[in-house]
Amino acid sequence: MDYARTITVDMPYQEAVPRVKEAFKAEGFGTLTEIDVQATLKEKLDLEMEPYTILGACNPDLAHRALEIDREIGLLLPCNVVVRAQERGTLVQALDPQVMVRVPERDELQPIAEEADVRIQAALNSLKS
Repeated sequence: MDYARTITVDMPYQEAVPRVKEAFKAEGFGTLTEIDVQATLKEKLDLEMEPYTILGACNPDLAHRALEIDREIGLLLPCNVVVRAQERGTLVQALDPQVMVRVPERDELQPIAEEADVRIQAALNSLKS
C-alpha cells in the first residue's frame, strides 16, 4: 500500500523546512510539533543520520470533522510531514489522506480525505515552483 505523497525540492534542507511549514500553513495546516530526528538519534543513541524533521502539521477543521465520525481516527490523521536531506535536493513527504479511509474502512471519511488531499497536494505543488 502506497501511503505517501512525495516530492523532491531543489533547495537545501535548512531552507526547505521553513518553506514546507509556510506552504502547509497557507493550506490551513498549523505546525503543532517539530521533531529533529537527526538530533534526537544523536543525543539518545549516538547514531548519525541525514537531516530529518517530522512536522506535526494538522488542519483543525478537517481533524475535528474526522474525529466526530471516529474518535480512533486520530491515529491516522494526515498530520505528519517529513522533510529530509538527500544527495540532491530535499525530500518532502506527507501522509496520503486516503489511508484514513482505507485502513478503518470508513467510507464516510471520504469527503474529508478528499479535501485534505487537495490541500496537501496544493502545499506540495507550491514547493515545486
